Amino acid sequence: MATITAALVKELRESTGAGMMDCKGALTATDGDFEAAIDWLRKKGLSKAAKKADRVAAEGLVAALTGDKAGVVVEVNSETDFVSRNADFQTLVKNIAEVALATGKTDAAELGAQAYPGGGTVAENVTSSIATIGENLTLRRAASLTVGDGVVGRYVHGQVVDGQGKIAVIVALESTGDKEVLAKLAREIAMHVASANPQAMDASGLDPAVVEREANLLREKNAGKPDNVLAKIVESGIKTFAKEVCLLDQPSNHPEHNGKTVAQAVKELEGKAGAPIAIKGFVRYALGEGIEKQTSDFAAEVAAAAKG
Repeated sequence: MATITAALVKELRESTGAGMMDCKGALTATDGDFEAAIDWLRKKGLSKAAKKADRVAAEGLVAALTGDKAGVVVEVNSETDFVSRNADFQTLVKNIAEVALATGKTDAAELGAQAYPGGGTVAENVTSSIATIGENLTLRRAASLTVGDGVVGRYVHGQVVDGQGKIAVIVALESTGDKEVLAKLAREIAMHVASANPQAMDASGLDPAVVEREANLLREKNAGKPDNVLAKIVESGIKTFAKEVCLLDQPSNHPEHNGKTVAQAVKELEGKAGAPIAIKGFVRYALGEGIEKQTSDFAAEVAAAAKG
């Protein structure tokens, strides 16, 4: 039997919005399996969140930088949040983003091998920064978007310094239209992506494993119903799910779009831009998502130190 810690119960509660005792019951029922516990809560209608709990906190900064028909996002991690306010660290992140934009290299190893402003490689400067800043630093990942004609816009949420913060988004719009109109729209969509966290552009881009997981949840919640009825419930449920998590079908949360879906808002602005507009892609980086952060009991550490 797995040990159900208070920290694990707290993390599940923060991820799902369910009550503390319900979270403990879910973890107990699933022998401490975090993902299975999320599904257990959802089956019982106790979870308020429909998203996979994959955004475990980690430290450092994510950055977004755009140029002529291109944009990049990068994530550089540190051990503590204090480092995000360190000017040397911010310069390191800025320079890495500039190298990624200039070279188009987004694989961490390839980006690390590129020449760094002032000398050496990116990787060598990350290593030297570890010595000067005093914490372990990691160039975790980078991504880029380009357009043949159009713009790449950006938005950074929780900004610590220009272009660097807790969530970084870039959005590529392919169009021959008015660049000022496109730039404004790209930023508005990037703000929506930061908030709504879409999983794909449309239903065709969803991970099949995610779709199957949703289908299995629907089947289990409606077990016992006739097969033909169950099939319709699953089909309808998957369509609803896709509308909730796919960018083009999501209601835009930008006030100027007046509740229209993102696709409708884009279509409406084509007249103002003077040409068709297509969202070519988007990238959203949330600081530390998917990284399991080590937790500690501060009181216990103090007690242990006192005994030593």
